[in-house]
Amino acid sequence: MARSDDRQAAYFALLRAREELDALRRFEEYLLAERARIDRFVADGRALDEGVDARLRRALRHTDDPVGEALELRRRVIADERHRLPGRIEAAEEYVRDCEATHAAKAG
Repeated sequence: MARSDDRQAAYFALLRAREELDALRRFEEYLLAERARIDRFVADGRALDEGVDARLRRALRHTDDPVGEALELRRRVIADERHRLPGRIEAAEEYVRDCEATHAAKAG
C-alpha cells in the first residue's frame, strides 16, 4: 500500500510541476502582450493628441504626467519580470524532469 501511495504522490507532484511550468509560460506570453498593449495605448494617445488643439485639452493635461509615470513604472516591472522569467522557467523545467524521473522510478 505504501508503494501505491508513493507512486500516487509522485504523480500528483508531477502534475503540479507541469501546471507551474505551463503557468510560467503563459505568464511570459502575457508579459509580451501587456508590453505591446501599453505601447499601442501610448501611440494611440499621441495620435489622438495631434488632432486636438492643446488649449482644448487643458482640462485633461494635468493627468498626462501621472498616467505617463504609471505606464513607465509598469514597463519597468514588466522588464524586470521578463529578465527573471527565463531562470524561473529553466528551474521549473528541471523540476518537471526530476518529477518525471521520480514518477517513472516509482511506477516501474
